[in-house]
Amino acid sequence: MRASSVVMLPHAPSSVAVARRRLSSELLASGVFESVVDDASVILSELLSNALRHARPLPCGRIRVTWTHHGERLEVAVSDGGAMTEPRRGPGTLSSLGGRGLGIVEALSAGWGVRHEDGVTTVWAVLVTPKEAAGGASLRDRSDGHTLISGFDPADEAEASANGLVNGHRAPSAQPRVHPA
Repeated sequence: MRASSVVMLPHAPSSVAVARRRLSSELLASGVFESVVDDASVILSELLSNALRHARPLPCGRIRVTWTHHGERLEVAVSDGGAMTEPRRGPGTLSSLGGRGLGIVEALSAGWGVRHEDGVTTVWAVLVTPKEAAGGASLRDRSDGHTLISGFDPADEAEASANGLVNGHRAPSAQPRVHPA
């Protein structure tokens, strides 16, 4: 099953809560584990907050938020009109007031990256959405609360993205920057 959502939101702080609520309700309704929904919501908040803080809106004056759930893979993405700098993970020191957003995205995702297409900058992250095994047990739980999927290798995901593949399709733009977790 493949489910996709595209939401156009105002370039305003109130859009973060709207996007989180919609993402959470759709993922929970489709049977995604609550812990994965929580991680996806935090990632979406960070990506959207960064776009609002650092980038221009799209030419229509809005920000585009998308998520695509296919099998055991969820991609969350935020597209904007770009900024003067490339999105990158900052040092995020204890004394800094900000700069931790992409570090959080990196910690919670299987990988993230940046695509540039026709004046639009898209920052995306991929999460694993495991299915329940027989009896409701997850496939393989780690001590950190995350579930691993047999056969899933984040390095393969990063390689596919580095080769311009997104959701199994060739991206129409230049090579995206990929930042595996």
